[in-house]
Amino acid sequence: MLIIEDDLVLADALVRAFQQDGHTVDWLADGRLALEALTVNPPDAAILDLSLPGMDGLRLLRAARAEGCETPVLVLTARSEPTERVAGLDTGADDYLVKPFELGELEARVRALLRRRGPTRSTTIKVGEIEFDAVRRRVTVAGQPIDLPRRELALLEVFISHPGRVFEKETLLDRVFGYDDEVNPSAVELYVCRLRKRLQPGNVKIRTLRGLGYILEA
Repeated sequence: MLIIEDDLVLADALVRAFQQDGHTVDWLADGRLALEALTVNPPDAAILDLSLPGMDGLRLLRAARAEGCETPVLVLTARSEPTERVAGLDTGADDYLVKPFELGELEARVRALLRRRGPTRSTTIKVGEIEFDAVRRRVTVAGQPIDLPRRELALLEVFISHPGRVFEKETLLDRVFGYDDEVNPSAVELYVCRLRKRLQPGNVKIRTLRGLGYILEA
C-alpha cells in the first residue's frame, strides 16, 4: 500500500494501522515522488491527500491515470464541498473520505477497494492446504488459522499469488520491504526459512533454485 500524505502525524498513524493489518506500507509526502511510485511500481491500493507539496493531489491523480495506472485510489482530504468530491471522483478516484474520519471506516473502505480490484480477483487464494485471504490478511494451514508476522505475510502473498513462478531475491526484497527500509539481501533468506517452517503442515514447499531464486510448489 502507498500512503500519500504530508501530515507527518496522520501519515505515521495510517502506516502503523495498515502494517498491523499485515500490509507492506510505503509513505510519501511529495506529489511528484508519489506520481513516480504510482506509475513505475504500482501498489495494490493508495490513500491520497489532495494538498501536497510538489504536485497537487488532483493533478497527480490525473497524470497517473493518463499513464495507465489502475491502482485503486482513496482520496483523503479536508475539502468537504460536494464540488470537490465530484472533481476527485471525475479525476479518477475510486473513493473519497473527508477528514476528520474514523480509522475503522477508512480500513473498511480500503478493504472494499481491494475486493473490487478486478472481476477475476478472488479474495481467497488456495495452494495445497494453505489458504490466504488477501483482503482480511488471514492465513490457514491445514485448516488451522495461524498468525504470521507482517514480513512473512507479505512474502507468503507474493508466493501464493504466483505458485510455480521463480522469484529472484531482489524481487522479493522489493515486494516485502518498503522504500525506506535498510535491509541486507540475506534478510530474504531468513524470512524464507521462517516461512518454510510455518507452512510445513500445509503440503507446500518453498524450494531454493541456486542462482535463480525461490519457488512455491504444492
